[in-house]
Amino acid sequence: MPLQHLESLLDGRRNIYTRHGGVTLPTDLGDGMAAYLTNGLLATEPYRVSAKFRCGSKERMIDIHLAQVTKGRDAIKDLTELMRIAQKRYGELYNCTPGA
Repeated sequence: MPLQHLESLLDGRRNIYTRHGGVTLPTDLGDGMAAYLTNGLLATEPYRVSAKFRCGSKERMIDIHLAQVTKGRDAIKDLTELMRIAQKRYGELYNCTPGA
C-alpha cells in the first residue's frame, strides 16, 4: 500500500479517535492512537487502536478492534500493549524490525 494511502487512513482514524478523547500511542509504536468509540457505526467494536509504523524499510499499519474488555481493566493500556505485541509478531513473521 502506498505511503500516501497509509497516511490518509491514519488521518481519518486520528480525526475520529481525537473526537472521542483518543490517546496518542508511545512513540516507539509509531504514529497512532487508541480510543473508546461510544456511538456511530464503529460502536459495535468500540475499543480501537491504530498505528502506522516502520518495519525494516517499509511503512506498515495495524488496526485492532475489540467488542469488549473485562470490567475493571484499563482498556487503553491493554490496547497499547496489544499493539506492541502485534508489531513484534509482525516483525517476526515478516523478518523485519518494528521501529527500524
